[in-house]
Amino acid sequence: MEMHTVCKAGSRGMLTNPGPILLLGAPGAGKGTQAKILMAEWAVPQISTGDLLREMRKDPVKSISPLGQQIRQVMDAGKLVPDELVQAIVLERLQQPDTVKGYVLDGFPRTLPQAAWLDATLASGPNTLPVVAVSIQVSYTNLLRRASGRRNCPVCARIYNLYFQPPLQDTVCDVDGTPLAQRADDTEEVFSERMRTYDVLTAPVVAHYRTQGRFAEVDGELPVGEVTQAVIDAIVRLRS
Repeated sequence: MEMHTVCKAGSRGMLTNPGPILLLGAPGAGKGTQAKILMAEWAVPQISTGDLLREMRKDPVKSISPLGQQIRQVMDAGKLVPDELVQAIVLERLQQPDTVKGYVLDGFPRTLPQAAWLDATLASGPNTLPVVAVSIQVSYTNLLRRASGRRNCPVCARIYNLYFQPPLQDTVCDVDGTPLAQRADDTEEVFSERMRTYDVLTAPVVAHYRTQGRFAEVDGELPVGEVTQAVIDAIVRLRS
């Protein structure tokens, strides 16, 4: 997992090698949007544990490897994949050449033990940069509105939000007049439970990176472009 020296470049104070980046944020905070922008800006991959697990389970070659068989057995049984198996696939992914300049972490590390393992793993490699973490902050009220106000058209797949981007009529699609649908997990009850789980798991991870001076917060209620600039500025600052 060789990593080159960081240097600044470009009018936005960007880095040529940003290193490992962990984006944190509650459900609906906009992590996915910002991750895609950072990937394009720096030409680095996103490392998603969800994607890695699905690939390990379904890929005809990887699924028959010893690690793939273990993961498939656990997932087929409906159990949570234990840390040691998740860490094994993350380690395998980090050793691929497209990670040399850095990567955006998605869904990992989710817990304090995972963060400690990742730090130790990166520290053991030559010239490897540590993780920097940026948390996208959005108020509970706006997060709830983003989730509970979301509606989609079953026909054209257009997405609306009753609070931020409402249709001309509350219940039908502007394009084809189809009645809009709400996902079952976009209710306030489901959202509140997801928030509780997120807070319990993430608080120790935030404390871990904050204590080490590798943590920053940005205002996620700004326009998307301004959030992006704030995230980039935070990463540059943490890498300086």
